[in-house]
Amino acid sequence: MRYGLWGLALLSLMALPLYAASGAWHASVSGPPLSNRGAWVKSKPLHAPPGVSGTVNLINWRYQLTGAAPSGLQVKLCGAQRCASLEGGSGATRELASLDANETLYMVFGVAGRGALPPGLQVLSSEVMVNYQN
Repeated sequence: MRYGLWGLALLSLMALPLYAASGAWHASVSGPPLSNRGAWVKSKPLHAPPGVSGTVNLINWRYQLTGAAPSGLQVKLCGAQRCASLEGGSGATRELASLDANETLYMVFGVAGRGALPPGLQVLSSEVMVNYQN
């Protein structure tokens, strides 16, 4: 019985490394202005804080405009090599899972068609909450 308890304790200690550490970081930026249909504009960079390491597993996102979203609005969340299409003003995506947790992200905005958009239309904020594991 005594060896059985020690064995169980040793087994539970060996399992500790199986639980990966996790964390999250948040970034928010303002802009850019949206002035013309048919043009893509990129937000300012959304940077991870110093010292973040690991792999992305989920990104929550949100953006706000100064007015109603124009018809044909397309929004993407991008890293250096790939993008995820976003639907609506907020949500979550796993499409960028496996990116380095410290990779700089951008939101990219485009409006289908041609011509000018209403004056003063711009992105008030672009936000991400990046969840990652080491």
